[in-house]
Parts: sequence; C-alpha cells; structure tokens
Amino acid sequence: MSPIPTPAQAASIAPAATSPDLLRNFCIIAHIDHGKSTLADRMLQLTGVVDERAMRAQYLDRMEIERERGITIKSQAVRMPWVAEVDGAQRAFALNMIDTPGHVDFTYEVSRSLAACEGAVLLVDAAQGIEAQTLANLYLAMEQDLHIIPVLNKIDLPAAQPERYAEEIAGLVGGDPGDVLRVSGKTGEGVTELLDRIVHEVPAPVGDADSAARAMIFDSVYDTYRGVVTYVRVVDGHLSPRERILMMSTRATHELLEIGVISPEPVPTKGLGVGEVGYLITGVKDVRHSKVGDTVTNQSRPAPHALAEYHDPKPMVFSGLYPIDGSDYPDLRDALDKLKLNDAALAYEPETSVALGFGFRVGFLGLLHLEIVRERLEREFDLDLISTAPNVVYTVTMEDRSVITVTNPSEFPGGKIHEVREPVVRATILAPSEYIGAIMELCQTRRGELLGMDYLSPERVEMRYTLPLAEIVFDFFDQLKSKTKGYASLDYEQAGDQVSDLVKVDILLQGEQVDAFSAIVHKDKAYGYGVMMAAKLKELIPRQQFEVPIQAAVGSRVIARETVRALRKDVLAKCYGGDITRKRKLLEKQKEGKKRMKTIGRVDVPQEAFIAALSTDSGKEQAKK
Repeated sequence: MSPIPTPAQAASIAPAATSPDLLRNFCIIAHIDHGKSTLADRMLQLTGVVDERAMRAQYLDRMEIERERGITIKSQAVRMPWVAEVDGAQRAFALNMIDTPGHVDFTYEVSRSLAACEGAVLLVDAAQGIEAQTLANLYLAMEQDLHIIPVLNKIDLPAAQPERYAEEIAGLVGGDPGDVLRVSGKTGEGVTELLDRIVHEVPAPVGDADSAARAMIFDSVYDTYRGVVTYVRVVDGHLSPRERILMMSTRATHELLEIGVISPEPVPTKGLGVGEVGYLITGVKDVRHSKVGDTVTNQSRPAPHALAEYHDPKPMVFSGLYPIDGSDYPDLRDALDKLKLNDAALAYEPETSVALGFGFRVGFLGLLHLEIVRERLEREFDLDLISTAPNVVYTVTMEDRSVITVTNPSEFPGGKIHEVREPVVRATILAPSEYIGAIMELCQTRRGELLGMDYLSPERVEMRYTLPLAEIVFDFFDQLKSKTKGYASLDYEQAGDQVSDLVKVDILLQGEQVDAFSAIVHKDKAYGYGVMMAAKLKELIPRQQFEVPIQAAVGSRVIARETVRALRKDVLAKCYGGDITRKRKLLEKQKEGKKRMKTIGRVDVPQEAFIAALSTDSGKEQAKK
C-alpha cells in the first residue's frame, strides 16, 4: 500500500517539471450520478493536495449550477502526487486527472479530455450497472486507444451487486471479472489500490523533449482580471515563462506571463515539459485568440506541423435567445463571446424577430445543454432572457432543385417542394428486459425504426433505434423514464438525415400570419399542433372590442380554429327606461360598428403572450435526463 504523501512531498512534486516516465495522464468516464466527483474528492484527499479544512463535497465542481444539480458540466484538470513502489523502490509520480461530465449533451467535453490522456477509469455504479451514456464514452475511449481500467463504485450500498455487474463490464471491455476493481468513493475503500493500478497500468506519455514545442489547447476559461486562461497538454518540447508563443491556427503571438499546473488551485512553475498538463496566461482579453484544438508553439522556434485539431461539434438543437430588455443586446453578445471560450460546443449567429426584437440563434448539443447555457447567461452575466421553443435543421429541395436550409419555421419556403429532409439519430436504450414492449410502443409512435437488440445479461437489454431528432428533442426522455419506472437510460448520436412528410403549420390572427407561432411538424401531427396552439393563444390574447378568429393552417387549408369573443360596451347604460325601440336602435348601431371594426381592426398581441407561447420554461422538466 502506498503511503499518503506529506504536504511537503506534494509541494515538491506538483510545481516542478517532471520526467515523462513519472507522469500518468488519465480521466474518469461514467454516467451521471455514478460517483465520479465523489471518487475525485477521495483521490484529492488521499494524495494530500487538499487538506481536511479546505475539503468540501464535489470539490472539482466549481460552478454553482453544478453543485445545485449534482452534475458535472465542465471537465476539470488536477495534478496529484502519488508515491508507489516500482521495481522494489519507492518512486514519486505526478498524476494528471481530468474529471469529465457524464451527460450525452456534454460528450464534446469528454472527447477533448480523452485527447489529453493515455488512460481512462471506467466507473460504474455497483447498484445500477453500465448505462447507455457510459457505453458511448467507453467507445470514445477505445477509439482513442486509451488503456481502460474498469472500476465498480458504491460497493458499500446495500443494493450493490458487484459480482453481477463485474461480469457485464468484463464482457464489454474484455478480461476477467476478477480484474474489475471494487471501490467506494464515499468511504475511500479500494481508492489506494486504484491509484496504484493507474501508476502501473496507464502508459507514460510519449514525446520528443528536444524538438520544437507543441502543446494542444483542450480547454480555456475567461478570468475578469487576468484575461484568457488556456489549459494545454504539452506533446513535444518545453514551454517556459516570459517566452513569446505562437498560436498556429490564428498566427497570433503573445508573451507568456505565467505558466503552471492545477493542483487543484493554480500553482506557477518554471515551465511545462513533455506529457505535462497545465495552464498558460498571456494577459490577452480578446477571447477569439484562444481556440480549443489549436497548437501552441515557440515564436522563435516554431513547429513545422500543428497537432491534429478537434472537429467542431455540429449543433443538434437550435433555439432563439432574446433579451427581455432590447438595450441588453450588446451585453448578450459579449456574454456569448465569453461563454464560447468556456464552452467550445456553443454556436450562435445574430437574428431578428418581429415579435421579440434583436437576439441570437444559438445551436446546442441537446436540451440540457440549452438549459444550462441559458441559466449560466442569466446568473453569471445578470441577463433576463427569453428562449424560443427548440427546433432542428431541415433541408428543403424545391421543384427547380434549389436547396434551402431551414433553421427556423419562418424560413420554410412556399411554392412547390420536391422533398424535405430531417436529421435522424441513432439511439441506444438500455433497460430491464421486462420493459421491451413499452419501449417499442413509445419508439413506434415517434416514427422510430428498430435496428437491433442485444441482451447484456438475462435481465438487461440494449435496444438500438433510428429516430427523427425532432421527435426526441422535447419529452421523449420523460416518456421513456415514466414507461420504464426510471430504469431506462438513453444515448444518441447523429446518423445523417432522411426524407419525411413534413409540413409548416401557420397561425393566423384576424387572417394575418404570425411567423413567431409557426412550426414544422410531421403531416400526421399537424392537426394536433394546430388545435393545441389555437387553444393556448385563446387563453393568452386579451379580448378586443371586436371578435378575433385564431386559425391554424397548412398552406391555404385551415385545420383548427378558436375565437376570442368581443368585449361589449354597455351602450344601454344611459337609458333609464322609455321605449324598447330606442334600446334596440342603440344595439343595432353598435352591431354595425363592430362589423366595420372587424374589417379594419388590428389585433394587438401583448409581449407576455409571445413569451408564454414561445418560451421553454417547461423545458426544465423535459430536459432532466
């Protein structure tokens, strides 16, 4: 058993540039709530980098939202010392750990973390077994040829079934069930053995120490006082403070003001060598100069070739973000610029809406991603925002073979359409085998096609479906959880597009089309959407002096209608009696006036009605995956 390093040992190992042979770079991959952050807490305590007084639960989850929700959103890198016995002698190693998110919406964070590592700890809850999103991250790690260390966590739980799930994991990664480590992040049991396994099994980083410096940017954050803080993994050469560095894709040059490692707070060092993970500060405030996936090199001795770049992720879901106060538009633009630095998966472009004014069309990787970004913008930048209902990107081919990309229902073209293509995803569902019928029924109602089905064990089944992305964006996961009593897990990835029978449903007020309420839906669901939207608007639009018809139409065919009844002014109030014909005359005169008003009247829709009909406040329940 390895001794716990003293604070002096920890300080001596963490700040100094270390030989690659004594470095181990690894990450933890797991599903949400399988105990990644708790295991990371125990590692920080065991290695002595955080003392008892400073320790708190979820130490590496820095954001308030992460701590509230109990999920990891941002990858966090931390350097820890560990003394292990190798070839009969005690040697001091430096372990670089990256704690990664587990949700499918943050897979891009995981892929960037894997590129900076040589090994991965596959963490599985001993009471729940492997989940669909863990499988997806495991396949990512295998593609990168990382060494996988399988670990069962939460073995202290009464419901834990380590023997059963060890066999399941061994079948997936290849190996013996006895090789699967049993640990408890809560009590610390087995964590020492895990750290020793990491030292002995994860390969040391490989690179050329004498060649020109090459370091890959795998993350960056914005600090109000110090500017852009860039996180790098050095592949070749050496980076030192006060030298000038060159960003190879943007060709921008900067002076390196500070360089160091995170242990777990920033510790300045005299440089970073081959295989080391650390941070760079150049004092630059322009967020566009630090691009994730870029290669950093010395300006005086630049590297001939950049490292392989990360592929930018393609947004899966689009939503409009608008400030409630129009004067906040420049602040929203600056906030998105800064958040883009911290979240490389974010994509946005300006757009305007007749109803909501100036704003941005923002692309997200999923509904939880949308919700987290909106919440961060509101909290960290003090903005009040409206987000419109999320939708996906369609490709419309006209009869003359011209192709139009539609990210918003208002862009859907009129005229003769040859075909409409919509994005589809390949979904993997893991669930107990008793729920197969309920899952099949749900997927069929969402236009899904079964690709295949495998039994991981007699009690657990893996089902693979092709589903239209638009069908799973809203409440698919909620329905899946309710039909399987919470036992099913879902993961999905893009799988191209397909031709579908889609139509645009327009909402007409007083015969005038209101673009903001339009939607693109499947032909079979157009009637349902029209009835729902007409009923919703009937409740939201205040009564006018005249009758207001609300119609839902596909092309020129009206499919649903509701009517907002007119307000009637009491014109008989001044009649204190007398002949009934006088009262009738006044009522007839009012009737004529109402008819004339209907022909020239204009419906004023209040801002609150737009916000209530378009915003996604209910998305919080729909997005909890």
